[in-house]
Amino acid sequence: MSTDRILARLGIPGGRGARERLRAALVTSAPRSLPPDVLTMLDELLTAESAGRTVTDAATLPTVDGRDRIVLWRGDITALRVDAIVNAANSALLGCFQPEHRCVDNVVHTAAGPRLRDECHTLMTEQGFPEPTGSAKITSGYHLPARYVLHTVGPIVRGPVTPGHEAALASAYRSCLDLAATRGDIRGIAFCSISTGLFGFPPEPAARIAVATVTGWLAAHPGRLDRVVFDVWTADDHACYQKELTHE
Repeated sequence: MSTDRILARLGIPGGRGARERLRAALVTSAPRSLPPDVLTMLDELLTAESAGRTVTDAATLPTVDGRDRIVLWRGDITALRVDAIVNAANSALLGCFQPEHRCVDNVVHTAAGPRLRDECHTLMTEQGFPEPTGSAKITSGYHLPARYVLHTVGPIVRGPVTPGHEAALASAYRSCLDLAATRGDIRGIAFCSISTGLFGFPPEPAARIAVATVTGWLAAHPGRLDRVVFDVWTADDHACYQKELTHE
């Protein structure tokens, strides 16, 4: 499917840089604003692009020593084949709407395609109010290698980390695990580093809370999940999780 053809249908010039212009148009498009024929063309394009991507199967990744169900992996969460990935969302749950932004929310929506935003819009319209901090919603993964996306809203930290921030972050991890456990076909889940980055939660305490919450949940639910992946993007984040996962 030609990118230029889709852009023409949207009234946007094609030519050099067409794919980036299309990406920007999709990131900034409102929910349910794309005509059905454009969605069909986009499905064809995104399916072809997905087929050409290098995908990592979570089942092949080694677990951390002494943690038989936990994996620490540094890479692109949208290129991970696993039953469900976690998206660090904002309270609107509709994506980022900023084309050049490298937040997880933007990356996930870009890779999954516009049908993800449409499903999120349906969920939020039915709910009738912003998603509370520490809770989670589940959607299909669409053009992601993951079958599902778990969207959670972590706390925003502007200043010192408070006990309230810590409780809210633990709740975000726990809510994702509890929601995943309601689906019999979810045996593996991959977490991004919720609330770090622009949300301002310092990486070290965030990693400590993530590891403690997940390991506690796994101990309380033996056999429910086969694999939990902590997916990180930077070397510093990897070091924080490595420290938490390997200390005695």
